[in-house]
Amino acid sequence: MHSQEEFVRALHKKTDVIYKYLVKIGAAPKDAEDIVQESLYKLMLYIDSIDPTKAYSWLFRVAINQYYDLCRRQNKEIQTSFEHLEFVDDSFLPEDFVAQDEMRKEIQVTLDQLPPLQKQLLLLKYEMELSYADMAELLNLNPGTVKTYLFRARQTFKKRYKKE
Repeated sequence: MHSQEEFVRALHKKTDVIYKYLVKIGAAPKDAEDIVQESLYKLMLYIDSIDPTKAYSWLFRVAINQYYDLCRRQNKEIQTSFEHLEFVDDSFLPEDFVAQDEMRKEIQVTLDQLPPLQKQLLLLKYEMELSYADMAELLNLNPGTVKTYLFRARQTFKKRYKKE
């Protein structure tokens, strides 16, 4: 039992990435906290049946699914949040701010059109700045597969962004 508690404690330290990702895809901070806590609770309930090497990706998947369930219950559309992004430079003119806002909206629309895994990969890599190894652990994929899928996600994003 002692090793299970240590295991859960070690995994708990990684939940900050899950929390930030949930907020990034549109969860309210309070909802994201609740989802992470509920996911950890479920992990503790099912800890004996979860492969320890896949626990982080299991926790991530449970949290994402809980967020999607919450959105369905609230009839809420899942959209990426870019409100926190700063493209500010003191030399910008007011029309530059308008152009930046327009670009941010175009990026958001394009991301929201991507398949869920491609959107996840792009957000994890470029917004969360995770390494390939961290992304692989989180998504329960090997790093080579992550690189391949991320390449495809970039290609799809570029094609769709140019059409906008």
